[in-house]
Amino acid sequence: MTIATMDTTELARTVAAATAGDEAAFGSLCERHRRELHVHCYRMLGSFSDAEDVVQETFLRAWRALDTFDGSTLFRAWLYKIATNASLDLIRRERRRVRTVGTHTEVPWLEPYPDRLLDQASPEDEPDAAVVARETIELAFLATTQLLPARQRAVLILRDVVGWTAAETAAALDLSVAAANSALQRARATLRERLPQHREAWTAGETGEQERALLQRFIDANDAADPAVLAELFSEDIRVSMPPYPHVFEGLGAMRELFERAFRDGTHGDWRLVPTAANRMPAAASYHRAPGDTEFRAFKFDVLRVQGDRIAEITTFGPALFPAFGLPEVYPGR
Repeated sequence: MTIATMDTTELARTVAAATAGDEAAFGSLCERHRRELHVHCYRMLGSFSDAEDVVQETFLRAWRALDTFDGSTLFRAWLYKIATNASLDLIRRERRRVRTVGTHTEVPWLEPYPDRLLDQASPEDEPDAAVVARETIELAFLATTQLLPARQRAVLILRDVVGWTAAETAAALDLSVAAANSALQRARATLRERLPQHREAWTAGETGEQERALLQRFIDANDAADPAVLAELFSEDIRVSMPPYPHVFEGLGAMRELFERAFRDGTHGDWRLVPTAANRMPAAASYHRAPGDTEFRAFKFDVLRVQGDRIAEITTFGPALFPAFGLPEVYPGR
């Protein structure tokens, strides 16, 4: 029997066995919550790979501290508390906080999150739908939260995303309720002030037909190495950033120059792109065949922010997360 098919009584027995030191039962309970904890840590850190490390650290800390779990809270809530504090420890240890977020390059640790993992469900892994819903996952939100002091960020996410009460949040972070409420007010004020004006809310909706069609036109123009067609897809104030690198290209003129250089005479190689999705935004995974090579190899992700019927922003990431997106390292087609 999997955890997903357990009734309440059986689940209670599994929790009891886990907290009594049954390693297999403990592992099953942790796996039940792995995906939602990973998304939570990603929201805290803005980094997919760091979130993976922190989830593993969370499970290690939980196993070592099993004797402190007295059953007064849900096992899930206990794991969230540990995961939040493990995230805070990483933020403090690496002194991760930015002062301005004019572009995503100012958050060099920012990484995309594959939609396939937000959507993925299995009998062994059924997290609370609200935690992995289509909200507070867009790159603009994640980058802006990096402006917040670590505890403010934790309070904001626990209250406004996870849905905890002020008392629960205060207890998890060793704060008074008054301090937690004050931190939440300051965090909300910062986000209202700093979030880009194009966002009317903090929620990224599901990619629509128009966005998918625009993504396909972007892919076709890249495959055809046609910078003129690409330029027709961009807004006048198009911006491209490439965290962790400081390069930022702004405006149609800069974009034309960038793509003309990339496609010039085939001297920079050839491209093949495939559609994907990240952070509830349309994205393209690019494979590049260098001159003299016989294979198209994983090269980058372009995550598109669409405004109206144009691409308003492209955030480009390296190829490290191709496996997480379910993509091969070498282009499977011809």
